Amino acid sequence: MPPLAIRAYTATSAVGRGREALAVALRDSRSGLRRNDFGTAPLDCWIGRVDGLEDLPLPGPFSRWDSRNNRLAWLALNQDGIPEAIAAMIERHGADRVAVVVGTSTSSIGATEDAYANLDDGAFPADLARADVHTPHSLGEFVQHATGLRGPAITVATACSSSAKVFAQAARLIAAGLADAALVGGVDTLCGSVLFGFNSLQLVAAEPCRPFDAGRSGLSLGEAGGFAVLERAQPGDAGLQLRGYGESSDAHHMSSPHPDGLGAQLAMRDALARAGIDAGEVGYLNLHGTATPANDSIEAAAVARLFPDSLHASSTKGWTGHTLGAAGIVESVIALIALELGQLPGTLNSSAPDPACGPQIRFQPQRVDIDYAMNNSFGFGGNNCSLVFGRA
Repeated sequence: MPPLAIRAYTATSAVGRGREALAVALRDSRSGLRRNDFGTAPLDCWIGRVDGLEDLPLPGPFSRWDSRNNRLAWLALNQDGIPEAIAAMIERHGADRVAVVVGTSTSSIGATEDAYANLDDGAFPADLARADVHTPHSLGEFVQHATGLRGPAITVATACSSSAKVFAQAARLIAAGLADAALVGGVDTLCGSVLFGFNSLQLVAAEPCRPFDAGRSGLSLGEAGGFAVLERAQPGDAGLQLRGYGESSDAHHMSSPHPDGLGAQLAMRDALARAGIDAGEVGYLNLHGTATPANDSIEAAAVARLFPDSLHASSTKGWTGHTLGAAGIVESVIALIALELGQLPGTLNSSAPDPACGPQIRFQPQRVDIDYAMNNSFGFGGNNCSLVFGRA
């Protein structure tokens, strides 16, 4: 595929606001996880919570979209030169030619939970009787209005692969001539539906998550937001690029991956083919690595079948928690940090490798310059996406 230049990128998560905070936390092995203090009756588990959202209402012109999710979107949008990069895209192409493609899993459903919990004679209370926050497209609509972009606006909701698939959607929009550039990203915030929903599936650990550890017992949920500005690469460009993407569907089960990892392998193979590289050229792979017993072993087996032993692959859920619909963008930012700084993270909290996992799974960090980085994001229903990033 023709490469897409990445003009700016950012992520805000439990470890802090912006790319620098994330890079420093990865370097220093500082986790953002803490004991659950979210809600009035917290589950006994650990979470990755972004501090300060409660005190950051949206500016007046955007108050109709005010919700925890859109507050985090606004916070993340204003980091690491994203506003300046958007302004440059509008100047170069016009607002009508810049798309908004964002991913989420629950969008503003936390506000809907509050509305039902505080019904006023059977109706939503006045401060929450706002249709703009009770729709899955709330995030995309808010981001479009907040940025002034007027190209195609899409909200992708394919569970945990949502904000990885936005890169693929944007690439197709640009290739089809429907846009010249795109703001991509994802935001997901903690809410009762997420915490109690995953707990009902028996996927939440009582301790901080330990991806690929022999004693892992489940995931730690988190919240995060991130964005990237993409544009057709130009001759003479220097800098980071999206080189390839691969998408697949397991068509196997609503919440379990195919036992042989067939969908995961197909997504990774297609991403490599679209990037025009061999598996041995990938220097770092950010794994989906949720720390659930089944997902980790199946992903590790799929990786072992495709990649040489020399690959450095790790899960970074121990830093941020599993940020669901935001995992794709946050972990793409981590892959881009690996490319930019040669800083390859290990797997935080894990110490006893599962014998089922191959030599590619690394617990310790490494410092080495690489040419390509990959990110895996796999969602419920077998929605898989793999991305390949490189440098011009």
